[in-house]
Amino acid sequence: MTQSIVVQVGQCGNQVGCRFWDLALREHASVNKKGIYDEALSSFFRNVDTRRSDGDNNDISGGKIRSLKARAVLIDMEEGVVNEILQGPLRDVFDSKQLITDVSGSGNNWAVGHKVYGSTYREEIVENLRKAAEHCDCLQCFFVIHSMGGGTGSGLGTFVLNVLEDEFPEVYRIVTSVYPSAEDDVITSPYNSVLAMRELTEHADCVLPIENQSLVDIVNKIKHMSHSGKLGAEIKQSSTIISGQGGVKGQEKPFDAMNNIVANMLLNLTSSARFEGSLNMDLNEITMNLVPFPNLHYLVSSLSPLYTLADVNVPSRRLDQMFSDAFSKDHQLIHSDPKHSLYLACALIVRGDVQVSDLRRNIERNASSLQSIMGL
Repeated sequence: MTQSIVVQVGQCGNQVGCRFWDLALREHASVNKKGIYDEALSSFFRNVDTRRSDGDNNDISGGKIRSLKARAVLIDMEEGVVNEILQGPLRDVFDSKQLITDVSGSGNNWAVGHKVYGSTYREEIVENLRKAAEHCDCLQCFFVIHSMGGGTGSGLGTFVLNVLEDEFPEVYRIVTSVYPSAEDDVITSPYNSVLAMRELTEHADCVLPIENQSLVDIVNKIKHMSHSGKLGAEIKQSSTIISGQGGVKGQEKPFDAMNNIVANMLLNLTSSARFEGSLNMDLNEITMNLVPFPNLHYLVSSLSPLYTLADVNVPSRRLDQMFSDAFSKDHQLIHSDPKHSLYLACALIVRGDVQVSDLRRNIERNASSLQSIMGL
């Protein structure tokens, strides 16, 4: 089984990452009833015996779960969000040696994050990444989560990407980048985004751009459906992809619902790496099959349905609707209309107990209405 490391940079990156780890733990807990450290858990978690004190060599390869530690490196030049995480329910999931923080922050300035803090913390970043990699038997890829509008997320986030390319050139780099909306109140965010885009284009293997305004629209859509009763009586409001407190202590914050959507997207994207399945797709296959040219590695993501199904057995009728919604502009995580766009490549990751015949039927049904060079 392969392993992946998540690198969370900046306030947004750490908040989204915190939600991802919370959801991943809940998902594994619902499946792993016996508390055994299996291959599914090892893909993103270490099993650590906290009773041993022999440095970093206290990992347990199998048996009962002792103490799960996320394969993650947390970086932020303001310590507020990281401190909240360390005081919350997920405080024991993160290794205190894998945290890099400062006090003053990057002042919403890409250059400060990339040039100033990048050169200052380069050795510490490399050391933390190296330690995280040493705990992996077969390191498959790095997941970088950051925002494009802030100074630390855009500047230091893309600096980390450069470091990963230099130090681990053979390991895939999959980046989740949250873009600011047109009404962003940070005046430097457009400049930060443009400067960071160049770095993403040159140094990432695959980028999943997420737009803040699209997240706001999806949150409003779900709330409208909940209040109007359109979700249906069998679907509870607590099962929508924006529900949940997350791992951060305290009351739910304004951005928590939006962070939940991104975390759910990452949860579904990594499901094939965390669980076995007859039609599973390797994470590296995403880059190999969907990126036709090195610089054309920006993928448009969508989610369907906007709630969690209580039963893994998906009826044909509901599956048809899910396929249709996946290509609807209301379900895209970046402002785009798939029906009026040209596809270079497309991949559909389906979770649950579904019939292959239903999948083929829906692929053929949607292929006729989409413009694609390669075909679905």
